[in-house]
This record gives sequence, C-alpha cells and structure tokens, in this order.
Amino acid sequence: MEKLTFVIPTLLGVEGLTAEELRRMGMEGVRAENGRVFCQGGPGDIPRLNLRLRTGERVLVQLGTFPAVTFEELFQGTQALPWEDFIPRGGAFPVKGFSLNSALHSVPACQSIVKKAVATRLGRIYHQNTLPEDGPVYQIQFSLMKDVASLLLDTTGPGLYKRGYRAVGVAAPLRETLAAALVMLSGYRGKDPFCDPFCGSGTIVIEAALIAKNRAPGLNRTFSAQKWAWLPSQTWVDGAGEAMDLEYDGDYDIWGGDIDPGAVAIARDNAVKADVEDLVRFSQADARTFSRQEPYGRVVTNPPYGERLMERRQAEELYRDFGRAVQGLPTGWRLNILSSHTEFERTFGRSAQKKRKLYNGMLKCDLFQYDKNNRGSGEKKPFGRETKRG
Repeated sequence: MEKLTFVIPTLLGVEGLTAEELRRMGMEGVRAENGRVFCQGGPGDIPRLNLRLRTGERVLVQLGTFPAVTFEELFQGTQALPWEDFIPRGGAFPVKGFSLNSALHSVPACQSIVKKAVATRLGRIYHQNTLPEDGPVYQIQFSLMKDVASLLLDTTGPGLYKRGYRAVGVAAPLRETLAAALVMLSGYRGKDPFCDPFCGSGTIVIEAALIAKNRAPGLNRTFSAQKWAWLPSQTWVDGAGEAMDLEYDGDYDIWGGDIDPGAVAIARDNAVKADVEDLVRFSQADARTFSRQEPYGRVVTNPPYGERLMERRQAEELYRDFGRAVQGLPTGWRLNILSSHTEFERTFGRSAQKKRKLYNGMLKCDLFQYDKNNRGSGEKKPFGRETKRG
C-alpha cells in the first residue's frame, strides 16, 4: 500500500501541539490548519498514532479530495476512489460528515450520495447486487468545505479523548485531550511539583502523570481499525510494544485537591483505572487556602467559570480568594489557569503574562499563564514571594 495521508482533527487552539507531537513521532509532511493537522505515513503508523497521540481527537485516513458543486460531482468523485483497497467484502461502511460554506449544504442528502457511490463501486468489484455489511465497521467521513469534498476513513472509533479511565465523572468535566494540552502548554515534564487545586474528577492530574511517565494514553482501550482485515494484528502488538518501551521510571510529586469529597473519591478511582494511582495523590482541600513551600512548581487548573457550575459572582469571589492564596507561593512557581470568565484577571488580582485562546467544548476560553517574572498591568511586585534556591 502506498503512503497514506492522515488527518487528525483537533480542538481549536491546540493544532500546534498536535503537529509537534507528530513531528516527534517522525511523521512526514506535517501541516496544521484550523481544527486539523495533516501528515503522511504507512499502515503501521495507524496503531502508533492512535495509541500515542495526546491532543488529537481521532485518526482519519484521507482517500481523496475533489471539487463537488453538484451531487453528480460528489457521486462521481466518490465512486472514483479505491474503496476496495480498504473495505473488504462484507465490511460495514456507515457514512457521516458535514458541510461548510458549500453549495451542497444538505448533510443527509450528501450522506445518501456518498453511500450510494461507495456501494456502487464495491458492488461492481465484489460482483454483488446487495452488500451484506455484516463485518467490521469502516466508518466513512466526508467534509465539504468551500465546495471541496474530502473522503476519509475513521481508524479510531470513539474519540481519542476517551482514554478508558473515566467511567464516571463530575459536572462539567474537562475533555482529556484538552487536559493534556494544558499540561503540555505549562511546560511540565515530570520534574517539578505539579498541582491542580480544582481537580474535579482528576483529569488534569491523570494526564500530567501519563505525560511525566511518557505512557501512551491509548494503551487501555480499543480502536475500530483493530478489526480491519488489511491491517495485521501484529502491527498493533508492535505499536503497543514500542509505546511501552518509551516509558520512564521516576518519582513524581503530582497532587490534586477538591473541596468536594465525592469528586476526590472519583478522581482516585479514575487514577486506578488509568494505572497511575502510584504516581498521584488526591485529597479534599479548599483552593482558597492553597499553599506550597517548595521553591518551584507548576499549577495547572480549570476552576468553575460561573456559567454552568456556579453563579458569576460566586466565581469571581472564588477567583479573588484563590488569587490571594497563591500570592504566598514562592516565585519559582508557574500558574496556568483555564477560564471563560471575561473578568478573570481583574478578580484574580493580576494580569497574565501570556494568554492563549482555547475551546472547552464549544465554550471559548483563555489559558492565563503566570510566572515569577510576571508583573502584569498595574502590579508593583513580582508574582509570589522570593525564595532562595539551594
């Protein structure tokens, strides 16, 4: 099989992180666009990508792209693609997709056309008038963007954010891929103390532990392409073995706290499911009294926004109290706080040194980043107290 083109959808704002992940894995032709990243590789890269990507949402194989202003162009362009190279006799091939800024704007109609075109070609190749579709699933995805159609196969199944460790959660959970992105944006590599004072179900803490140990996030789940006839099962064995060989051993100071004891219990259970319970600590704690004595460390957290979990005024009071609490941290600490609240910096008490736009689901947020050199607008003192390092 010739080189494959992979398309990795991402949450808006993390495309650069996903592209860097792909480059570190040695993928070729890495190119980022809004909400997706492209690269090239071979069939053996399908397990590697699914098992090891932390910030990508799924792994798609692109079969082709072509202009499609009319249904006839969509039908003929789809039928011309080599579907028999991927979908065997009996393979099920459901279709889903979307249309954006295109003449063909009816998604159900486009689904029907794509399905008919693929069935026509496979029926001719396999000499069957009716395709049974009683085998493994080969999920077809299409996108129509500015009258250009892209046809793809989904190798992943349930999104990559479903690591397999969060069977239950708390209200307004943070998607695992976004949690991993927050940890990566903080620069955490497992050496510094790491804290999440609003840990909820423990997602950020668990992703930090996986990153510290360099453990592949997909080892505890399955993927659609594991059942595909043209992808030998040995490639999955090899991919998992390669991923496990890359793990580190070490002692880590990774802590999560939450005022809700029920959330803490869930976080501990999720850490067990993720097989990182020996790397992390959880405890009931009030973020308004958060403090640490170590000369340096990192806080990565996702406090309530005042939109879904708390009233706006309550959220502002919480930010104000938390801002006062972290003033007592030594100046070697760095803070990374995700919030959609438009008045976060004012209520927190200082302007961020850096801000990065991200999306938590459909909710537009900012990642507010602080370090010891941040003085912010109107600040007269550096962030935190001075501590001498030995």
